[in-house]
Amino acid sequence: MDAIPVVVKHQGKRHNVELDSSSTGEIFKYQLFSLTGVEPERQKILVKGGQLKDETDMSTLGIKPGHMFMMMGTPSGDASSKLERPKEKIRFLEDMTEAEAAQLDSAIPSGLQNLGNTCYMNSTLQTLRSIPELQEELLRYTPAPSTAGSSSQLSQLGLSGLGSSMDLTASLRDLFKQMAETQEGFPPLMFLNALRTAFPQFAQRSKDGQGYAQQDAEEAWSQIISQLKQKLKIKDTEASGEASSAGTKKDLSFIDKFLAGKFETVMECDEPAAKEMGEEPVKGEDEFFKLNCHINAETNHLRDGLAAGLKEQIEKRSEVLGRDALYTKSSRISRLPKYLPVHFMRFDWRRTTNKKAKIMRKVTFPQELDVVEFCTEDLKKMLIPVRDKIRDVRKAEEDVIRAAKRQKRMREGQENDVDKDGKATSKEPMQKKAEQKAKADAAASGDVEMPDVEYKTEAQIEAERATAILEAKKELLALVDPKLAADDGANQTGLYELRGVITHQGASADSGHYTSFVKKQGPKDPVTGKRKEEDGKWWWFNDDKVSEVDSDRIETLSGGGQSHSALILLYRSVPLATLDGDEEEVSKA
Repeated sequence: MDAIPVVVKHQGKRHNVELDSSSTGEIFKYQLFSLTGVEPERQKILVKGGQLKDETDMSTLGIKPGHMFMMMGTPSGDASSKLERPKEKIRFLEDMTEAEAAQLDSAIPSGLQNLGNTCYMNSTLQTLRSIPELQEELLRYTPAPSTAGSSSQLSQLGLSGLGSSMDLTASLRDLFKQMAETQEGFPPLMFLNALRTAFPQFAQRSKDGQGYAQQDAEEAWSQIISQLKQKLKIKDTEASGEASSAGTKKDLSFIDKFLAGKFETVMECDEPAAKEMGEEPVKGEDEFFKLNCHINAETNHLRDGLAAGLKEQIEKRSEVLGRDALYTKSSRISRLPKYLPVHFMRFDWRRTTNKKAKIMRKVTFPQELDVVEFCTEDLKKMLIPVRDKIRDVRKAEEDVIRAAKRQKRMREGQENDVDKDGKATSKEPMQKKAEQKAKADAAASGDVEMPDVEYKTEAQIEAERATAILEAKKELLALVDPKLAADDGANQTGLYELRGVITHQGASADSGHYTSFVKKQGPKDPVTGKRKEEDGKWWWFNDDKVSEVDSDRIETLSGGGQSHSALILLYRSVPLATLDGDEEEVSKA
């Protein structure tokens, strides 16, 4: 492809560059390294939508001849820095196997074929697959000896897949592994067989006798979670941060560690007479694997439904009254899991139709959920300082972005005084007006006119801001309670970010259609292996059809009709700030 002549503006200088639109952002950065001496990893090149990333396909940017790029960054000062060949040989997509192509960050994930009213299962599996810790733990899973023996015998006969079908957890392990090796719609036949074997309710036939009946995705979710809780054991210290002094290990359920929360409960009779006669409230503890969002005529937001779900009325016998009475059971969260499923209770059993009718009411939900208000007082005391400090760190990071933009405007204002041919040009109206006002104020007060402002260099601003953010992160980590820090399967911030949504379209749980939305992960850094910044896009899994959608699409899933509405939300804990690379960046600056 012909090269495109472009201009790169860096620290007041213009560099003429021949851009190969068939290359990547990484190649372009190496071109600029040879011109500016700024190492590729220290370059920040502004493009539409943010910064140029190494993996960006330059042809997708729509660059025209004469386009001007703005580049920020300074050389590290390492005299030994030099242009090197890529450590790994470049491989082209057409030379890769199907499994290798599916591993790429740019690959479209595999969908799941509908095997006859199995969309409820497909949407549940895609959402569970969005939990990376689950995928990793499944790969380490070994079936119990009896099942493993059967699997080994079948393997000798070339029928190893049937062995997995006897164990739902092993079948899920195999399914996720197979999905990771293709971009095509995969038939989850073995897992479906395992699900129907473990839970015969999912083998129910449709009333007309044609195939299998539609099922409820929430029931599938709950049954799969219950099976994983029994089967998927990991070696860990005592749960919930209660490590023994000897540091002994024990088998802990993966579900208990990452998806199980705890309630502290209080049961109290509603009738004043019971209290007057000396009946004391009964305190207790409960475990939960999802929070329920109750929906009534006054529910408009997820918070309303969660608050309603933490109070429950129960009719039971009162010994002091000698009869049945109404009791209110109030629950407060004493442990928050890293992953928090939330169930919208949209289906209500109607005796007139013998069906689960759908509650159509619109209930909005946030992409970041703050659950501190639903916690016990002890947990609040641990979470509130951390949550508030996270917001301070975010503000500091946002200040960095604003300062960079402000610095850019200032420099552009100075450069606008003279164009590239040396001719005078006019400044931006707001800047010119501000300068005129400053001079007028100085003249009115009799002060000596101030000299031209000396702007800080880009490197100075970056160094100051990086230092401020680093200090804020250190303060944040120091605020984490030791007991909470020891429980690495728990939420340590009180904040959750939305990662997955299972939706239902239709008027009844026994009919309609289920799909799921999963937030895209950022690409992996080839050096550190860590995920980079996300682009805010989502994958929409509609059985074997997989498409990319914007974040705005998620806002349309609040319900209010028979269109796609959220049934299960999967939230992940907002992580604590990490110092990885921050101290190094500060020292470089």
